[in-house]
Amino acid sequence: MAGRKQFDVDEALRRAMHVFWRWGYSEASIDRLTEGTGLGRGSLYGTFGDKSALFRKSLLRYAQAYQPLYERALSGPHANPSDVVAAFLKVALNRIADPTVPDGCLLTVSATQFPALDVEGRALVRATIDGLRARLEEALSAAGAGEESAAELALCTLATNQSLAVLSRAGYSGEDLAIVATAAAENAKALPNRSQGG
Repeated sequence: MAGRKQFDVDEALRRAMHVFWRWGYSEASIDRLTEGTGLGRGSLYGTFGDKSALFRKSLLRYAQAYQPLYERALSGPHANPSDVVAAFLKVALNRIADPTVPDGCLLTVSATQFPALDVEGRALVRATIDGLRARLEEALSAAGAGEESAAELALCTLATNQSLAVLSRAGYSGEDLAIVATAAAENAKALPNRSQGG
């Protein structure tokens, strides 16, 4: 039928997401995107818009895939803040161990290339990170952390999550990454609960 796309749009977007994930925004050239998606330039532009628009759609696709996993991990119930940290970082470890996706994290590699993104792209990256941070704070508070402790621990856990992605891209083993995640969860036990005078 005239006007009907002859390809799976969601699959093409998933493949584009992997190109941005593997190469980062700066190195995800149109040639790499057409090769990765199997689409010609006309189909790519006609379906997704320019490179910046395709990047934003890819990041949203990434969030739709992984945010529910983080949400389930944080929903608990958790006996203490350390368990929240362990559950959150386990999602990252599982993603890194998945052989069907690139190493690292699309959100992390995008944050490292912040200056190369347009205003909308930078806003989306920051909003996605801030959303994870806010949800972490909620979960940590629900697990007994005081307000200040929850805020500090959420930021540290988010930083650890990003560092796991960077280390995985540098070839560190799953065992090494698990050591980092375990240490982060153990350190959470020592964080004082300042709102209760701890």
